[in-house]
Amino acid sequence: MEYLERRVAMADERLAEVTAAVEPAELSEELEHVALAGGKRVRPTVTMLACEAAGGDPEDALDFAVGVELVHNASLVVDDIIDRSDVRRGTPSAWAEFGYGPAIVASDGLLGEAFALFSADERAMQVVAEAMVELGEGEATELASKPSNEAEYMTLARRKTGALFRAAAELGAVAADADGFTVEAFGDYAERVGVAFQIRDDVLDTTADADDLGKPTGVDEAVDRPSLLQVTDLSPEEADRRARDQADAALEALETAGIGESNARGYLRDLAEFVVVRER
Repeated sequence: MEYLERRVAMADERLAEVTAAVEPAELSEELEHVALAGGKRVRPTVTMLACEAAGGDPEDALDFAVGVELVHNASLVVDDIIDRSDVRRGTPSAWAEFGYGPAIVASDGLLGEAFALFSADERAMQVVAEAMVELGEGEATELASKPSNEAEYMTLARRKTGALFRAAAELGAVAADADGFTVEAFGDYAERVGVAFQIRDDVLDTTADADDLGKPTGVDEAVDRPSLLQVTDLSPEEADRRARDQADAALEALETAGIGESNARGYLRDLAEFVVVRER
């Protein structure tokens, strides 16, 4: 685990540096409250692992990794406002701590800092811009045109969650100067992992204990959010099997990437296995 813990620590250290440098101090405090409150750091870890698996140095992908985490956190701020969720990662959500206006500004600030980190590389900017389009379409679909069947739900999950996972892995491959085929293969892998992650999130919202999860449960039903369990009549066990199918597809995509065996590749395989059994 030391291997992964070191990469999470790298992301945390760089996140702290980026948010501490923000002006004015009030905005810096808000960004720190959101970005440094904890979290699994799955997306930045994927970025660094993809970079290493493609033959690069994780240091070369660190700013992209942090940028992805900032984008993710910006989206969580908005999600909590929409859902009126007052707890995130066991601490007050941004709007609960600072109010709606400052929380929206904090979300904008997180995005601004993220794009400053991506701006040095044209390929990185294209990857993230495409992900942001998908993410925005997913958020809008969830609010305005909710899915009514499993196929529509899977499209939503791909846009709202899978797209940013895809960007995380593609950015790592870009940082390693990988060719287009390898970048795409990593993206396919991570998108599937992201969809599996979202399905498991739906299951945990129904079955987990709120204290163990670090955020309120039952939110999907309370706010009429289209989780897989609401859109279909699947049981939690059947939904978990759908997540397993996505994880298996992710592993197949990783096999097509044309990369050699490495610790990083092994951990990417482990991640696809973990997301379908995680408890928080």
